[in-house]
Parts: sequence; C-alpha cells; structure tokens
Amino acid sequence: MSNVEAAPQFVDCEHHTHPPTDVQHLAPKLVALGEGPDAMTVRRTLPQLERSFVGAWCFADHYGPNLVEATGGMDVAPHPHTSLQTVSWLFDGEIEHRDSGGVHDLVRPGEVNLMTSGHGISHSEVTTKQTGYLHGVQLWVVLPEHARDIDRGFQHHRPDVVDVPGGTARVMVGGLAGATSPIVTETGLLGAEVVLRPGATWEFDVTSGFEHGVLVDIGAVEMDGVLIEKDAMGVRDAGLDHLRLSNPTDSDVRLMLLGGEPFEEGIVMWWNFIGRSHEEIVELRDAWQAGDDRFGDVDGYRGALRRLEAPPLPTARLKPRFRRRR
Repeated sequence: MSNVEAAPQFVDCEHHTHPPTDVQHLAPKLVALGEGPDAMTVRRTLPQLERSFVGAWCFADHYGPNLVEATGGMDVAPHPHTSLQTVSWLFDGEIEHRDSGGVHDLVRPGEVNLMTSGHGISHSEVTTKQTGYLHGVQLWVVLPEHARDIDRGFQHHRPDVVDVPGGTARVMVGGLAGATSPIVTETGLLGAEVVLRPGATWEFDVTSGFEHGVLVDIGAVEMDGVLIEKDAMGVRDAGLDHLRLSNPTDSDVRLMLLGGEPFEEGIVMWWNFIGRSHEEIVELRDAWQAGDDRFGDVDGYRGALRRLEAPPLPTARLKPRFRRRR
C-alpha cells in the first residue's frame, strides 16, 4: 500500500531505555490516505515518536473492515518504494497487485505477499470486484545498509494453521510454535497471526535477542500482564526468552505478533521512500517525478491515474529516525 498522505510527517526521535520486562503501549494514530470523503482511514501504530521500529518492522497500518460499496475500496495507482519490503496480510477481501518486476498476483486472506523494493520498484493495488469488505494490515520492513539496494523481488506464501495452547497461529515470516515460513528477509524477523479463545493463556518461547510487538485486530489481549486494547500495539524490548499472551474477554481475540532483531541504524522515511539522508530523499523524489528507470513501469493498471505524483517536500530538513528516541 502507498502512503498517500498529502503531507507525510517526519519525526526526530530521542533515546530512552526500558527494562525488557516493561511493555510499551502504543495507541493508534488515525491517518486518512488520500483526500476527500472517499479517503480510507487507517490506524497507524508504527512509526511513533516513542518508537520507530519493532525489529526491522518500521510501518504498521491497520484498516477495516470497510464496506467497499460505501468506501469505494482500494485503487492505488502505481507508486514507488525504495530500501524496504512491503508485507501485505488480509483478514477479509482481495487485492490485485501489479509491480514493475512483472508480477501480477492477488492478496487474499491468510496469504502473505512480500514485495522487495531494494534499489527501486513501483506497484499498484486495486480491490477486486468480488470484494465486499476490506480488512487487513499493511506492514513495511526496512532493509539494512548492506541490502538496501538489492534487486526488486516478490514472494508469496500461504501458511498452514498451527494449533497452539488456547488458539491457533499462522506464521507468515520467521518461525513460531514449530512452524517456519519460507519467506526470505534480510534481518531476523517474526510475523504471525494469532487467535486466542476466550479466557485462554499461551506462554511460549521466543528468541531472546528479538523485541516483540502485538497489534490487536479484534478484542483485547494481556501481553505479559499489560492490557492492549483493539487497534493498539504493545511492545517489549529484547532480553527475555518467553512471552505470555492472555485473552481476558468472553470472545476470540485476533492479533498480529511481530518481532525481530533490534534495528539500530538511522533512516529517513518520507512518503514511500526510505533513505539515509535528506539529500537522498530529495534525489529519490526527483527521480520518481522525472520517470527514472530505477522504478520501472507497471503493466496492466487500468485506473484513472497513470501514477501517483509525489507530494511536496516539507520546508524543514528531514532528519533520521532511530529505533527509540535519542
């Protein structure tokens, strides 16, 4: 998904340390993608002033369920990305994906699509005609310095449903509960959908070198005893080898579990670009506006716009953001 905010924000982060036993609570920010009455509103939990990343997960938008008949669904014209991987996961609906690597695929519930931009890619996303409701998450993973300019690529995987104490899990990235995803990433990551039944508690082993985040889709969950409400994210720093999730409600809770090695590099993230400096973002924007070959062309998109135009740069200088405020 493109970040189609008319005035994308940038954040100058400072550094604070937290014991690994602390759970940080991140409330969602409502963001309108596009302009006018048909703009789709998403709940964004990453990035924030207090935290830019969970592992290398650097962007988390949660949207829907939206009635497509009322909202018009999703129709995002070709737009660029650099130095990141997009991870698309749906709970309901279907999205047609086309990119400049020649990939034409569908995003469906329970199936993960990971697109690698590397040096540069462009893609479009359109809700299919048979979609009644659209509901899912759009996640970005920042590529580390050594892999920031790798070739564009695309991976698709349909994970099996794994039984866990009190519920189920689908592992889209990394490994959990004996299941391992074949999706390849450039840093150590975990990504899974977890459903817990009413009153259930699941305490399980995790990689102690990973920090972990829980984004709640339905219901509410206790993460190591801290209540995380619907649409919010709870985050725990690296240092412990287990995690406890409990459902205190009388209905199922569904959540996205994210984890990864702490990402200590500083990045500049603006609109759909990730760079390392203000000057690089200016160059990337200019290249996209000029139709540079680094982003390629998307074949088969039939929307009203040929492609999205980049918004104006802010008047202030873009500064790097880091894992935590510093």
